[in-house]
Amino acid sequence: MDFHSDRPIYLQIADSLCESILSGTLKAEDRIPSVREYGGQIGVNPNTVMRTYEKLTDDAIIYNKRGIGYFVSADAREKILEAQKAEFLEKEVPAIRHKMTLLGLDASIFKN
Repeated sequence: MDFHSDRPIYLQIADSLCESILSGTLKAEDRIPSVREYGGQIGVNPNTVMRTYEKLTDDAIIYNKRGIGYFVSADAREKILEAQKAEFLEKEVPAIRHKMTLLGLDASIFKN
């Protein structure tokens, strides 16, 4: 995993797990690696992975079966799509519109 300094590592790990869910690599009800196992795989402190798992649990993307491990929630894919669409519309679209205005572009460039 290639970590970038502009975003906390635990969020980058969460993004990576969400991408795995969206791509179908991880499916609903799949077990994900334990905190220690995943930390070892990607070379980060288990506390960082735990923080990631806590965030994803709070967001209902994964859930914990005590004594068994963490699993992908049945509706994780839909929750991730909903959150990422909202973030895209809130943050990225306005920036794209602004850049297009500065460059003198309009929506006609998208009609192919």
